[in-house]
Amino acid sequence: MPKIQFTKMHGAGNDYIYVDTTRFPIDHPQEAAIRWSRPHTGVGSDGLILIGTSDKADFSMRMFNNDGSEGRMCGNGVRCVGKYVYDHGMTHNKTVTIETLAGIKTLQLFTDQHNRVEKATVDMGTPILNDKTQLATEDGSLLVGNIEAERKTYQGTFVSMGNPHFVIFVNDITNIALETEGPALEHHPMFPEGCNIEFVQVLPDGALRTRVWERGTGITLACGTGACATAVAASLNGKSGRKSSILMDGGQLDIEWDEQNNHVFMTGPAATVFEGELEID
Repeated sequence: MPKIQFTKMHGAGNDYIYVDTTRFPIDHPQEAAIRWSRPHTGVGSDGLILIGTSDKADFSMRMFNNDGSEGRMCGNGVRCVGKYVYDHGMTHNKTVTIETLAGIKTLQLFTDQHNRVEKATVDMGTPILNDKTQLATEDGSLLVGNIEAERKTYQGTFVSMGNPHFVIFVNDITNIALETEGPALEHHPMFPEGCNIEFVQVLPDGALRTRVWERGTGITLACGTGACATAVAASLNGKSGRKSSILMDGGQLDIEWDEQNNHVFMTGPAATVFEGELEID
């Protein structure tokens, strides 16, 4: 049976299986993402990311959640793509561009003493505050609005970073039952394509403690686009400035919403867990 080589990587605990499709084409990535992501009978991951060629950027990236659905963008994943292509000698440049379904992302790579990438800064583009395809309001926006789910009322802010996010500020994040409240909001009729959900507590030092229910995946240790959406929502609601530290279950991401060009810049770690082989049908 033919085999492919893969690398398991994570960014702040958000872990994916990475495959270089220039060497190992994947015919049915949706099915592969479901099968390989299973924790006991597969590799175990939040999903599958395919690295490929691009006629618009240095490389391309496709991301599939562990339920087989394809996401438009993954902030933690794209940092790991940058690490993969540099550490595997596919580029010697520390500035690389990656084509995604949410547009071309530019990465600045930072290496350690062994010339291995340890973190990256990603230009995540401009936040989208109104999108009628992702939010069922009259103008597709929700700066401060209420949504009712499971007999509770949630006040939050809608921000899309390619992926839709609903950011909810709470007084005590430990009181959130993410495993039940997350899916109730993800599939709410207000979000025609589903939605990522962030619960956020502003800490005394100004950092934003965030927990994530990721669309198509469930509870994840971190979400890059979610961190960006959280930072934008916090700034819009007067809870932080243009720079903020997002503390997620898997680690810290630093976000800057640039006032000059309106772009959001995300800086965070990228790490290799292990490499291996998988049999394919």
